[in-house]
Formats: sequence, C-alpha cells, structure tokens
Amino acid sequence: MPTPEYIKDLRQDIGHKELLLPAVTAVVIRHVDNNSNQLPAPEVLLVKRVDNGDWGVTSGIMEPGEGPASAAVREVAEEAGVVARPVRVASVADHGLVVYPNGDRCRFTDICFEMEYVSGSPHVADDESTHAGWFSTEALPEPFTHQHRERILAALNSGAPATF
Repeated sequence: MPTPEYIKDLRQDIGHKELLLPAVTAVVIRHVDNNSNQLPAPEVLLVKRVDNGDWGVTSGIMEPGEGPASAAVREVAEEAGVVARPVRVASVADHGLVVYPNGDRCRFTDICFEMEYVSGSPHVADDESTHAGWFSTEALPEPFTHQHRERILAALNSGAPATF
C-alpha cells in the first residue's frame, strides 16, 4: 500500500515537516527440511522495492487503531501474498530520518517482529515491489536495505529478548 490516506491528509496541513510515524517490520522465517543430517540455513521472505531497487523484508506504517502485530500480518499479506504469524518482538528501533524525493520528511519508530510462515506462495501483491521470494539467510541478494539486515539478525536470534 502506498502512503496511507491519513498521512496524505496530514501533509495537506503540515507540508513537508518531519513526521514521527509508527512502523512495523515483519521478518518471515521459513525452515526447510532438505532430508540431510545438516540443518540448512533458514529462509527469509524478501521483496524488492520499486522506489529504490533494494531488497528487504516487508515493512510499513501502522494504520490508526491498528495494533503492531496486526499491522505486521497485514503488511506481509499486502506486499507478498503470504500468511504469517507473529512469534515475538525482535527489536524496536529508530529507522532514522527519511527524506523523500518530494521533500516529505519522516522518522519511523519501528517494531520488528519475528514471524513464522503459515501459508501462501510469495508473489508481488501490490505496487510497492517488483519481486517477492524466499532467500537463504546466508545468501541475501544485493542491494539490500541496511536496517533490514540488523532486523533479520534480531529475528533469527529466536527466543532472545528484543533488542533496542
């Protein structure tokens, strides 16, 4: 989903001034059994962004009245057509200042979830990405969103407390 309508409405009032926005990142992990004695590296669901060509995990802005876990589930379904279940909060972080080509300025407070794959075959399900698929966590494609590498590492540390 592109920019939510409520943010477009805010922009009419405040122009390009900096907004602090709640966001979620969903690191969907899938374990593949290769029928060998060695456990393969888990796979992670990735999408390739239309705007900058970077690969990353699914992420997005929370809607008014929406809980963080529900937003993570929605973003995965909207962006990659996959059903996933939140397992735990893996990290909470400031995404840093983002300045868009039109001059809009945003800071995202991101809640990252470790997510368990439930069902569905990854595909481009909206206009925000050009590709969607599973990748080994040991062989992530390039170019890759820097913050998402950190969030994948936090999600892979299953059972650990969230990082801040």
